[in-house]
Amino acid sequence: MSNKVIDLFGNNKIVPNTGVKYSKLLEQFMNPFMDDFKDYEFIEDILDFAINAWNTANINSIIPSENIEKTMNSIEQNKEDVLLLKRMVAHKEEKFKAYTNFIVDFELKEVNDGGDPILSVVTQEEESYLANIVNTNEENNLHAQEDFEENYINRSAFIIKPKQPFIDWLNNLYPDSKMDEIDVDIYLVNDTINDLERFLEKKFDKLFTMVLHDWHTNKKEWPQKRNYKMFKQWFRVEISETIYDLEKQPILKSE
Repeated sequence: MSNKVIDLFGNNKIVPNTGVKYSKLLEQFMNPFMDDFKDYEFIEDILDFAINAWNTANINSIIPSENIEKTMNSIEQNKEDVLLLKRMVAHKEEKFKAYTNFIVDFELKEVNDGGDPILSVVTQEEESYLANIVNTNEENNLHAQEDFEENYINRSAFIIKPKQPFIDWLNNLYPDSKMDEIDVDIYLVNDTINDLERFLEKKFDKLFTMVLHDWHTNKKEWPQKRNYKMFKQWFRVEISETIYDLEKQPILKSE
């Protein structure tokens, strides 16, 4: 699984780590909790959760704890995840309190011998991180006010269209239902993503498996050695950065 760093903060005062390696710290921080992630299918989601806990603990040292408690209790996820987040925040505060940099992104690099990918992270110092949060919130509020009457949705849309290798694989599984073309799938994502290639290099396998599951649920018959090169051979991906909702009814999401 290959991943690239997505710059969420416009390279504002983000520099490579020197001295202590935050990638190693993050791995050490996660280790006691790995059994709690047994239901997570993608390592990226585990890393995202752990980084969220790390950064929440850092904020907890700045903002009164009762405010953090209210925020975590309002998180829209299951109770077990909220409890796990609280445990990880407490662990960070107890064991890693001295490391105050915020982790703003990560990278997983494939290794040639087929071993585990190598993790690296990008961090940002406290002052710069908090300043960027304030600036981002102000910009988002301004855009929301400007776009409200236009029914603008703060999402981008990825359009994934299967190419011939995917169609051939599917027709081989279902020879009685030959298909020449397959409908596209559309996925809504954060509208701050501005580099499609980097995003896909990081999330390609999650997207790959979602499309596979839509058409064939037996994972044993999926292509097993998936990589980014194969993803590009099997799918054409386009992004639409401006999404509008022309309906008055609210958008519903299945739980």
